[in-house]
Amino acid sequence: MPKKQKHPNLPNGYGSIRRLSGNRTNPYAVHPPVTDYTDKGIPITPRALCYVADWYVGFAVLTAYKAGTYTPGMEQELAKMRAVDDGDLSLFTKNILANLQVLRNDPEEQVMTFSDLYKEYFHWKYEGKKKYSQSSIDGSRKGFRNCSAIHNKKITDITYQMMQDILDSCPLKHSSLEFMLSCMKQCFHYAYAQGYIEKNPTELLRINIPEDDEHGVPFTEKDLATLWDHEEDDIAQHLLIMCYSGLRVNELKVVTVNLDNFSFSGGLKTPSGKNRINPIHSSIQNIVSERLKKYGCLMPNSYSYLNKNMNSYLPSLGIEAHTPHDCKHTFSMLCEKYGVRENDRKRMLGHKFSDVTNDVYGHRALEDLRTEIEKIPCCKRVANEPLIFQNNPI
Repeated sequence: MPKKQKHPNLPNGYGSIRRLSGNRTNPYAVHPPVTDYTDKGIPITPRALCYVADWYVGFAVLTAYKAGTYTPGMEQELAKMRAVDDGDLSLFTKNILANLQVLRNDPEEQVMTFSDLYKEYFHWKYEGKKKYSQSSIDGSRKGFRNCSAIHNKKITDITYQMMQDILDSCPLKHSSLEFMLSCMKQCFHYAYAQGYIEKNPTELLRINIPEDDEHGVPFTEKDLATLWDHEEDDIAQHLLIMCYSGLRVNELKVVTVNLDNFSFSGGLKTPSGKNRINPIHSSIQNIVSERLKKYGCLMPNSYSYLNKNMNSYLPSLGIEAHTPHDCKHTFSMLCEKYGVRENDRKRMLGHKFSDVTNDVYGHRALEDLRTEIEKIPCCKRVANEPLIFQNNPI
């Protein structure tokens, strides 16, 4: 089998040349630059301009396309030029150089678009040695996708007012605007650091609508007792783990579980959340152990699986509708009701301290936190007795 030939990498925003599978007369598909993206920010390859037998003919087509001199069918003439030896400098090479000169003399072609900038920034940040969570990557892509109004604009033409108007007129929720604002700021901060722009236009950007995050509604003690009645159910186990640990639903996929000392470590969002170590409440230790043994993890399914199935599962038990985030509010409510120290409550929730004393000098051993979390009782119904909370032994 002949060795696959390597070709030079094309510049950003130049288009693409794909070699197609199979035995074809013209195996190279020549595509213009990407202009559209999926809902997840993934580039959608445009329809091919043409199909050619030689990669360099494809390169000549893209060069003509960028220079504005390409016409359909030109690839046939370029292929003929490529096949003819015209002395020291062939007609084919002269054609490429002529179009490159057009591009070189066009100042507009020297400036990248916001899409070009985002691709370069994304590669620099997310494809380097440092690893980021999938939620961080998805958030960046969402922010870029919702900035579609400036995707094809030259970065030197994008002004502060243009971006502020986009944020102000966007009908999306506050959380989506946060992703957009972050995308704009980080991309232009990168562009300024690279010397692509002389001034960062995003310094004064802001979101001018109030936060619309809904406050959570904790599960009641009766709700928790009902969940314990069905603790063998998959959805009930998810909810009980979160209600008695303070973990976010997405953290069920990233925390490290240590069954030797029954603890969770890690988390998401803030440094305080990512670096915390929480004891596993005695009431859910068996559930955690069984899920690790059965699935190898706490949450084998996706967030959407839990969110979707909760909508039908909870009403079937006679429990009002809740979101997964309500479990975190439930844990906070239990801590407050049963006298868990406020500082330890914040630590286990992954919240940042506002005072230097606790933020820098506050240190609590795992067993200290375990003493506090075990103040929260486990509610299980006892036959023929009223509903009461009783502490589990450690």
